[in-house]
Amino acid sequence: MKDFFVHESSYIDEDVQVGEGTKIWFFCHVQKGVSIGSNCSLGQNVNVANNVIIGNGCKIQNNVSIYEGVELKDFVFCGPSMVFTNDLTPRAKYPKGSENYKKTILETGATVGANATIVCGHNIGKWAMVAAGSVVTKDVPDYALVAGVPARKIGWVCECGKRLDEESLICGCGRKYQKTETGLKEIDRSNL
Repeated sequence: MKDFFVHESSYIDEDVQVGEGTKIWFFCHVQKGVSIGSNCSLGQNVNVANNVIIGNGCKIQNNVSIYEGVELKDFVFCGPSMVFTNDLTPRAKYPKGSENYKKTILETGATVGANATIVCGHNIGKWAMVAAGSVVTKDVPDYALVAGVPARKIGWVCECGKRLDEESLICGCGRKYQKTETGLKEIDRSNL
């Protein structure tokens, strides 16, 4: 007995793992070798290509294709019609095969806004936020807010999603951060 939901219009290939409480809605296709964690939601018309790994609690909105080579850690949000790639120099006549795809990892809590594009081989840091319509052409640091074409850092965001004050790096929710080589790091709240 399965403990997840798949709408009757969707197709799940063999050799797919789907976690408890996950919901796969209308017209989705989940291909061979995929692993989807628990309590995820795949909106209408989502395609998950071979061997993709999706963590727990991820929300993938309508019209998103997650191509082979992409990995989503826990609590990643993919906005409507955002785009992943997996080949920097694609040619229909000269396919390279999956062994040549560039890997892209979205770390825990990362958010990608509607219609944004993530160029393959670039990772999105923990709790980072990519604004709608942006094109990511380099790695995004932890907790960074990036926007534009190409995407550039325009600020910092808290784990709760609110924009942080650039000087204090303190959020109204009580979280406080400090800068590191990889972006921001939360400071223990008991030290506040």
